[in-house]
Amino acid sequence: QVQLVESGGGLVQAGGSLRLSCAASERILNIDPMAWYRQAPGKQRELVATISNFRTNYADSVKGRFTISRDNAKNTVYLQMNSLKPEDTAVYYCYVRAGPYYYWGQGTQVTVSS
Repeated sequence: QVQLVESGGGLVQAGGSLRLSCAASERILNIDPMAWYRQAPGKQRELVATISNFRTNYADSVKGRFTISRDNAKNTVYLQMNSLKPEDTAVYYCYVRAGPYYYWGQGTQVTVSS
């Protein structure tokens, strides 16, 4: 019944920026951690960024370009993506864990053109 609603995906030229949002349909208690994954066609889903207790981690491929942040009051996680490259093209999924439970967003398409 709890759903993570993603928004912010779209088509952007290389070098551009997008900001993804992922908001829970209802308040979720004890959320930790939050993360973003992505999956390109024919490739395995990969972890892009995580945030836990204000500590962030990033895949090497996005370090210095992407920033993950969260708003606990809104049960929302964001992914700011700058200096986008064609290889960033993928479906992006947010992930939220709360104790023994976990939730996935529906995915949002990000397409970066040359």
